[in-house]
Amino acid sequence: DHRHHLGTVLLAGKVGGQGRDGGRDGAGALQDAAEDHRPDVVGQRRYVESLSAYARQFLQLMEKPDVDLIEGLSPAISIEQKATSHNPRSTVGTVTEIHDYLRLLYARAGTPHCPEHGQPLEAMSVSQMVDHVLALPEDTKLMILAPVVANRKGEQLELFSELRAQGFVRLRVDGKVYDIDALPKLPKTTKHTVDIVVDRLKVRADMRQRLAESIETALTHAEGRCIAAEMDGGGEHLFSAKVACPHCGYALQELEPRLFSFNNPMGACQECDGLGSIQFFDPARVVAYPHMSLAAGAIKGWDRRNQFYFQMLESLAAHYDFDTGVPFDELPERVRQIVLQGSGREQIKFRYLNEKGKGFDRLHSFEGIIPSLERRYRETDSVMVREELAKYLNAKPCPECAGTRLRREARHVLIGERTLPEVSGLSLIGCRDFFNLLQMTGHKAQVAEKIVKEITSRLSFLINVGLDYLSLDRSAETLSGGEAQRIRLASQIGSGLTGVMYVLDEPSIGLHQRDNTRLLETLANLRDIGNTVIVVEHDEDAILHADYVVDIGPAAGIHGGRVIAQGTPR
Repeated sequence: DHRHHLGTVLLAGKVGGQGRDGGRDGAGALQDAAEDHRPDVVGQRRYVESLSAYARQFLQLMEKPDVDLIEGLSPAISIEQKATSHNPRSTVGTVTEIHDYLRLLYARAGTPHCPEHGQPLEAMSVSQMVDHVLALPEDTKLMILAPVVANRKGEQLELFSELRAQGFVRLRVDGKVYDIDALPKLPKTTKHTVDIVVDRLKVRADMRQRLAESIETALTHAEGRCIAAEMDGGGEHLFSAKVACPHCGYALQELEPRLFSFNNPMGACQECDGLGSIQFFDPARVVAYPHMSLAAGAIKGWDRRNQFYFQMLESLAAHYDFDTGVPFDELPERVRQIVLQGSGREQIKFRYLNEKGKGFDRLHSFEGIIPSLERRYRETDSVMVREELAKYLNAKPCPECAGTRLRREARHVLIGERTLPEVSGLSLIGCRDFFNLLQMTGHKAQVAEKIVKEITSRLSFLINVGLDYLSLDRSAETLSGGEAQRIRLASQIGSGLTGVMYVLDEPSIGLHQRDNTRLLETLANLRDIGNTVIVVEHDEDAILHADYVVDIGPAAGIHGGRVIAQGTPR
């Protein structure tokens, strides 16, 4: 290579081995290895040649390498130390594709729950309801109820007339049982709950037929809901023939993988649009100099140099009896809150000057500095104004989804008593332990088996390269270059490619000795399945584990670029 101070060098290597480039200058060594071996150079050109001329015009080819000869080069992949993504929507889970498997798992084997009552949304057949009731202690006194009104205002006179005409003789109103002809008058403005008493019986094995008929009657009149109320103990058993909450009727459409994707409108939190955080005007940034007074410039643009806005603060000070010359952080908390957030509905007399300089008064509420900034930021079309106002913005976890990025429906689907956001928040090793201990039964177990196997294998790859402390919901923007490189490495192992040449730049940087050993085992695994691995390294253990070592030097820059030694490490 005539571009990176590499002299005239003749190297021959065996395909399917594990090699190390060593030298005085790691970055320079990487340039030699990455530029000579990486796919962007030869592999990319080889790939592009297979495309049509029309497709080629849209691709920007890298400069052809200035080398004399390259023969027998395998398709190559360079795994560099650089940030994985600058996309705020990318997480460790999405980058490694584990999140895609989690979405599929929760859509196919998850159990939705009611966000309000925590009740599983599972439809039950009449026979299942009967079995549930008959499992109660024998001779338990029960009422079979049909819940027809739940927390609704009104006298319910029409409903009572209808039920009387249908032949029902008892109702439970607000928890108390009445004969239908002796019902109390219900206040219009109060919320009431009305249940039809369909049957009263004792639990006995020979009551199956009667119980089934009573439950069917209740389901018919209560839109698929039924209550079995214990008359002595006070316990109640709610059943639903629909996939809905028996308490409030909350229902959910069929679960789909996209419901669990924060990159899809169907699954993203509607408040933060799937980002997990929202921007807000931070009082700590708005009040840049809290030790200064409002008059002296505690809040930029609202001091005495800006007559219009400062006059508003003077009027505010006169109304609430505070001094604009006192340091902002010494003002009463209520005054600081009014200055920043506004006076609400309270009317204040403001003094203004007209075009001729004559003063006049106007009565209105004070908007507040932060609401004013929010309105201006929302309404302006000026890029310059938005950039100026953006200086006062900060980010905080979304109050709706608590940073989980998903909408409410997706956050209440459980597998093994955990939601998808809870699983994503575990450390990778904790996540793997959860799936290793997960026990499912029936059809869901069959569906989940292969998906869980794929998830645990990918988690193991990440753990084996020393990333067990990460979590799947960790933003990809916050990863270091070394972490990003090891994630790519684990993803390549998970892909199962063979016959490929991998080029890595010092993957052992920052690793504990224990993790370094696991990393070397991972690289050996890549080699053993039929790949060639070229690593730029200075770590002694890594060099000793290589099948073949090339030492380039003797110094850096123009004083190096020559092969000092090559061969097996021993």
